[in-house]
Amino acid sequence: MQKEEVTIYTDGACSGNPGKGGWGAVLIYGDVEKQISGAEENTTNNQMELTRSNRGFKAT
Repeated sequence: MQKEEVTIYTDGACSGNPGKGGWGAVLIYGDVEKQISGAEENTTNNQMELTRSNRGFKAT
């Protein structure tokens, strides 16, 4: 049985802390690549770092 594997690259950042923040993730499954991202007006760097991982896992 072949193992199915999704590779996820993520990042989150904030300009000011708190301030405007964003997150992004790239999911790769074989030859298929999907990019997802989002932003918040008033957030923290830690919140964006947690959100990027959460959203990346939920998208699989």
